[in-house]
Amino acid sequence: MEEWNFENWGVKYWSKTPEFLKYAEEHLHISNLKNWPRLSRRAAQWFHEKWQIPLEEYRSSIEASINGKTPVPQWYVAVKGKRIIGGLGVIENDFHRRKDLTPNVCALYVEEECRGQGIAGKLLDHVCRDMLEKGIDTLYLITDHTSFYEQYGWEFLCLVEEEEGGLCRMYVHREYGRK
Repeated sequence: MEEWNFENWGVKYWSKTPEFLKYAEEHLHISNLKNWPRLSRRAAQWFHEKWQIPLEEYRSSIEASINGKTPVPQWYVAVKGKRIIGGLGVIENDFHRRKDLTPNVCALYVEEECRGQGIAGKLLDHVCRDMLEKGIDTLYLITDHTSFYEQYGWEFLCLVEEEEGGLCRMYVHREYGRK
């Protein structure tokens, strides 16, 4: 398994000490892949496996987020130990016809055995705060879920047509100056 540099976890040095490894194994760490560029290939593969979107699409978007100067796209992962257990992205449009409703949170996923621990909520909160720091106070997402995103401050906005037809639910999250 590839070794990671953990300095962006708030630890000033990389350590193989049992104490540090126990800490890393027990605690959840959420970060923008811009802070963990060495995880980009692994993260692209992880998202591809979860959503079956072509691997190159994820690689390209993640690379653009790491090297780009604009707030969109952005990609985030939740890591426990040395394993990605959750993640999401922010892109211009998540395959719907309402191009005016942008940017979109996309690809939210938490490993099944890690669900029910609030990780999705922590990811959503993290991305909303991070995007606000980048000057974006309104985010959108599409889903077929009901009663999930509302508990994290998202509001149902409208039904939108997907690019391949069909309707899906569009949600909005407005920060209104929260920092």
